[in-house]
Amino acid sequence: MSFLDRIRDCNQCDPVRYLPFRVEGRHVGWVLRTLLEPLRAWPDVFQMAGDQLILSPSLLGLKARSEAVARVCRQLVADGLVKRIHGERYPVAEVDRLRPLLLIDRACATPFGVRAYGQHLNGYVRSRGEIKLWVARRAKDKPTFPGMLDNLVAGGLPYGLALADNLTKECWEEAAIPPALAARAVPTGAVSYYWETDHGLKPDVMFTYDLELPKTFTPRCTDGEVESFELWSLDQVAEVVQDTQEFKPNCNLVIIDFLIRHGVIDADDPDYLALTTGLHRPLALATLNAALPCMDTTTTK
Repeated sequence: MSFLDRIRDCNQCDPVRYLPFRVEGRHVGWVLRTLLEPLRAWPDVFQMAGDQLILSPSLLGLKARSEAVARVCRQLVADGLVKRIHGERYPVAEVDRLRPLLLIDRACATPFGVRAYGQHLNGYVRSRGEIKLWVARRAKDKPTFPGMLDNLVAGGLPYGLALADNLTKECWEEAAIPPALAARAVPTGAVSYYWETDHGLKPDVMFTYDLELPKTFTPRCTDGEVESFELWSLDQVAEVVQDTQEFKPNCNLVIIDFLIRHGVIDADDPDYLALTTGLHRPLALATLNAALPCMDTTTTK
């Protein structure tokens, strides 16, 4: 296996499963075909136009659209087609998350294939000239990816919360990092991917951060979602990412980005260019090929 395999894990898909989802003529997602029949029961909200699903043009404004879609999402949960209402609302937009066309519950974002945003933080320590990375292990009772390895801090970015405020909240909930220390986190960019799951497509973006932590700091979970933390050498982290699938899949991308920036993966690696470009998938959803950049499954290693 290779680092490139971890990127492929988050960028493989079957385009036949989806149809474009449009709002105001703008391509905002890829809806599961299996949802089309249930959605026909809501002609005042969703309509078919050729080979695409559109939000009814009669729904005008953020509030009206969001309320109408929320009613449908609640019914999809009642019918067992979506697991539960999450309670966090995500912006639905072509590209600009700050100017959404509607808001949708986090649980319905994937079935409708709309882009979600998150924040992931690499917490590290410098010890005798060596960088060590804090690794979290998800609680075994987590509904998603129980018991798998994770970044120190990771969480979704709901609509209406500023990046800094949400990161501060997630830092405290997931690792008991106090606000003054969380404020030292350094933004390092973003990674993007098109990850197909059993529940639909995730054309997601994760804002990434590095935070150098004091050697005396030990993370502690305050919300029950993490069962333990370990401080690993970068060589150990790199080996586990490269040779196993022990990390939650999208967390691998955040770590690969960290390993590139800190020279563990350098330009002499034969996959270097594929890795650096593979971490940043196209944001445009205008065409099927652009939106679902399924990667070649061969590997150079």
